[in-house]
Amino acid sequence: MHSLLLIQNGRTENDTEARSEHNPGRILEACGYVTWTATGEEQASHFIRDADATLLCMPVTEIELWRQKLLKHKTAPVLWWCTSATADLSVTACGDNVIVDGILSPYMHEQEIHWILHFSSRQCFERQQWHKEKEQLLARIEERKWIDMAKGILSKAKNISESEAYDLLRKQAMNERKRMVDVATSIVKVYQLLQDQT
Repeated sequence: MHSLLLIQNGRTENDTEARSEHNPGRILEACGYVTWTATGEEQASHFIRDADATLLCMPVTEIELWRQKLLKHKTAPVLWWCTSATADLSVTACGDNVIVDGILSPYMHEQEIHWILHFSSRQCFERQQWHKEKEQLLARIEERKWIDMAKGILSKAKNISESEAYDLLRKQAMNERKRMVDVATSIVKVYQLLQDQT
């Protein structure tokens, strides 16, 4: 990870802090990272293409909204810049569904920053992999549902066992050069249409 996009959500912290050693851009650049700063979604969408990660410098309650905006443009680690200015909310705000890949603060040493960024990158891409696997499992469950419904319909209509109905579905799919779920969906929809008409 070499570059970070800092998002300050239209707010800049007071000038004293912006010029101080607590400024995230200064700290990260001193550690060898390239940084860009954005204060709005339009600016962020321009810089996000080149950034390896995003650092949100804002209250915890605004993180999820920004994370969703950023995901429209690119999947990359999202980190939170935790300072007294961004963490001044009550403990109840911590109960919100806030997803970040890491937290940085102005009091971290260079090695700590490097390790947080390294692990946040792994965390982001592992979560992305889990999300893909979840989507694939949900799709398989949905396909299984259509196939089971079609088996039930065929079993009842042809007075055969469900295993014979399954074999019939598979044979039909091979004959039509279609996926089994597509044949099953067609059977269920035609059956439902006929039921609606009677």
